Amino acid sequence: MYLPPHFAASHTDALALIRQYPLGALVHLHSGGLDANHIPWELEMPEGGPARLIGHVARANPLCTQLHDGAAVLVIFQAEQAYVSPNWYPSKHTTHRQVPTWNYRVVHVHGTVCLHDDRKWVLGAVGKLTRTHEAHAQSALPQAAGPWKIKDAPPDYLDAMLAHIVGIEVVIERIEAKFKLSQNRSAEDRSSAAETVSAAGTPLLGDAMRPD
Repeated sequence: MYLPPHFAASHTDALALIRQYPLGALVHLHSGGLDANHIPWELEMPEGGPARLIGHVARANPLCTQLHDGAAVLVIFQAEQAYVSPNWYPSKHTTHRQVPTWNYRVVHVHGTVCLHDDRKWVLGAVGKLTRTHEAHAQSALPQAAGPWKIKDAPPDYLDAMLAHIVGIEVVIERIEAKFKLSQNRSAEDRSSAAETVSAAGTPLLGDAMRPD
């Protein structure tokens, strides 16, 4: 990824983006060419071991036969993105020396993959994903019954569902994070663009664009 120094984000910010936007595109190369699959991931950072992403895919997904343990993969995570008009920079109206651009936040995770087909591992991965995202859902829209739990499903139904998925793990080797937020503009231009981006419908990106 082309990454000018002024757009490089910290490792801490990269991990935060992964947790906030966990749907990542797994990109891999196989005999038929490049392929990409969009998968919700759980980021794990065990003590004494490498960070990793865990998830699951449908057993019918061709990547279950295309991938082999140890294969290099790329997982791409993306937050909000938006077009930025030159008209949103105050300096444009005096110098006219501005052009359009596009702002965004992305994280590229490079690593090696491993598939898991044993029930215990797959159930554990599903359980972790469920707890994380049910907690988010409950926080956003509380339900009187509380968050859904795996044990809410009948055992025979759960076994049938688990039989149709395969666990997937990516051991992280390297992370690149690019937060393109008009850092190469003046504070006045950046603040103005941030306000307009927010008003145009992407307030989280606008918040990220504002100068410190």
